[in-house]
Amino acid sequence: MRKRCFLLALVLLAAVSLAGCMRTDAGQPIQTEVVKPEVPQNLRTNDEGVPILKVYDVESESIAEMDLETYVMGVLAGEMKNDWPEEALKAQAILARTFVLKFVETKDSQYEGADISTDISEAQAYSEVNINENVREAVEETRGLVMSYEGELPQAWFHAHAGGITELPSVALEYKEADPAYLSVTDSPDSEDAPENVKNWTVTFDGETFQKACAGAGLSTGLPETVEIGETGESGRAKTLLVNGEAVSAPSLRLQLGASEMKSTLLTSVEVEDGSVTMQGRGFGHGVGMSQWGAYGMAEDGAEAAEIIRHYFQNVDIVRLWE
Repeated sequence: MRKRCFLLALVLLAAVSLAGCMRTDAGQPIQTEVVKPEVPQNLRTNDEGVPILKVYDVESESIAEMDLETYVMGVLAGEMKNDWPEEALKAQAILARTFVLKFVETKDSQYEGADISTDISEAQAYSEVNINENVREAVEETRGLVMSYEGELPQAWFHAHAGGITELPSVALEYKEADPAYLSVTDSPDSEDAPENVKNWTVTFDGETFQKACAGAGLSTGLPETVEIGETGESGRAKTLLVNGEAVSAPSLRLQLGASEMKSTLLTSVEVEDGSVTMQGRGFGHGVGMSQWGAYGMAEDGAEAAEIIRHYFQNVDIVRLWE
């Protein structure tokens, strides 16, 4: 029944999109329709039209061929807990499918001969051992579905917890291109089930560790005497920090300090005491695109996968590229 409802919702969504129209200055309707993105031409497909990927597995240190749907199962099991609400899992599956196609379309894997890898530092988390029936159903019920924006594959960014609000990639990711029109600073629902140390967190770094991280982020400075929040985005996320009066990129510094230690750039306070730097903040991850805990909360409140995705990615279509 859930599958039929989900497919019906997609049919209705497509019908609305296909029936949509613009009007000329004279008021005459111009029929418009959704243009589907193309599967990257460098990928061959199987008899069912599903792309075949050459995936470098970091555990076995070897390349294996698998169809994209099989790869998405491993990604979904790696990126989201397999007992989460069904519609959250479906939303993540659609993003994972979009992510890998966009990756293959625009990037080269660092592993020679591979299209993509199971290396989280390159692409997405991956876990075969956590694949269960919930994961299989979420992938099967969204089979072939991807996001589309004006006929192109959008950037399918996601993160663990938005701290209540998302951010633009130019702020949170140092994205050098113009911020995509399908992304905006968006309120993000929370869930009572989200861990407290994800909603709000505190971390302390000793002076030498902080100084070394600043150097890695491009700022040569002495031991921290003063650290202040500098430029911020609309969400309040730090774009820069002022260390001893000099600016350093907050996203770059976070990566140098460890993204699991400095959990986000949505800082609420920064203090220096006895040579150590203590930060307090909200959320976990860069804050761009879909919040996984936000998806969890929306699904718990009855939202379907398409609604969850369109909350975080405005005006995108969800289209099927293969059956």
